[in-house]
Amino acid sequence: MRERKGAITFKGGPLTLLGEAVNVGSPGPDAVLIGNDLSEVRLSDHAGKVRVLSSVPSLDTPVCAAQTRRFNESAAALGGGVAVLTISMDLPFAQQRWCGAEGIDQVITLSDHRDAAFGTAYGVLIKELRLLARAVHVLDAEGTIRYVQLVEEVTNEPDYDEVLAAVKECAGR
Repeated sequence: MRERKGAITFKGGPLTLLGEAVNVGSPGPDAVLIGNDLSEVRLSDHAGKVRVLSSVPSLDTPVCAAQTRRFNESAAALGGGVAVLTISMDLPFAQQRWCGAEGIDQVITLSDHRDAAFGTAYGVLIKELRLLARAVHVLDAEGTIRYVQLVEEVTNEPDYDEVLAAVKECAGR
């Protein structure tokens, strides 16, 4: 498996990402994840919709929580043609508990804890921590990657305005 040393940092310290980075214009890889009810969920289950794939290290951290809350607020205005998926290595039970406590009802949380299938397919698995890097991928309704934002410093939030502009462009707004 390809290793990308120093691709991101955590509090300034370099980390290694596993897997190939995906590129704009390429088909978005499919991956099997775990839903909050322990069912298998494929990214392709949301085919036909614009997909926002928001990966975070753990929902139980302030920056990840802020990122997920922000996308939850934005999701309602984006309409039914857009699916916002937050993906982490958190166990499904922890994701479900966190969403209930935070009132998250527009974002679908999915766990990559079992196989790290998403992390390796999208090149965002942090080798040293076995967590996902903070990143946002936007796929159009046909499943083509139209936008990628890998947040270089794990403790920083993504540029939400850029992400939402990409989503609106894919959705034809």
